[in-house]
Amino acid sequence: MAIGLSSRRRVLGSAGVLIGAGLLSGAPSIAREAPKKKGADVDVTPPEDLMREHGVLDRVLLIYEAGIRRLGDGEDMDPAVFTQSAEIIRDFIENYHEKSEEEYLFPRFRNAGRMVPLVDVLQAQHVAGRKLTERILAAAPASHRERAQREAMTGAMQSFTRMYRPHAAREDTDLFPTLRSLVTTQEFEDLADTFERKELALFGANGFEKFAKRVAEIETQIGIHDLDKFTPQ
Repeated sequence: MAIGLSSRRRVLGSAGVLIGAGLLSGAPSIAREAPKKKGADVDVTPPEDLMREHGVLDRVLLIYEAGIRRLGDGEDMDPAVFTQSAEIIRDFIENYHEKSEEEYLFPRFRNAGRMVPLVDVLQAQHVAGRKLTERILAAAPASHRERAQREAMTGAMQSFTRMYRPHAAREDTDLFPTLRSLVTTQEFEDLADTFERKELALFGANGFEKFAKRVAEIETQIGIHDLDKFTPQ
């Protein structure tokens, strides 16, 4: 990993020995010139990185679900809650996380002939999700005063949540763990560097932390930030 990049990529432990084929033809090329830091700490692996980004997605889905319930109960909610949440999905999940999957992961699975039907569905769901996010962003500003816009927004949020719960779960349990068997050790390390460079270019230093903080602020605003409130009594 390049020196000076986000510290979030450091975890204790060993990267492990990877068994896999050589570089697959047709997959996007990966830059290899970044110096690696020495010592006991190692880079967070690409699957771990993608999974923690799914954590941001999942927390926004919780915001969507809370908003749907409250609007259904007749509560008047600030439209900015939904606009800001959808912007996080658009900017961090769709334009960064999903683009990384489409550029660096999906081609490797297709070239290897592994999980191709799953990859095709996942990519189609990315396209569908972006359309739903556009609908949410379009309807949110007037959702507090116009019933039709509120219904359009909540319908889009319901569809988005219903699709992305299984979508993320299948990636976390099926797709991401299989990536190790498709790449060499060097390529696996290079993917981590590539993801970090892309995040740095798009969001500056500590991009993940910035979006996690934005999600936490919305959670606090609508009162779902206290995790203990979810514990059954």
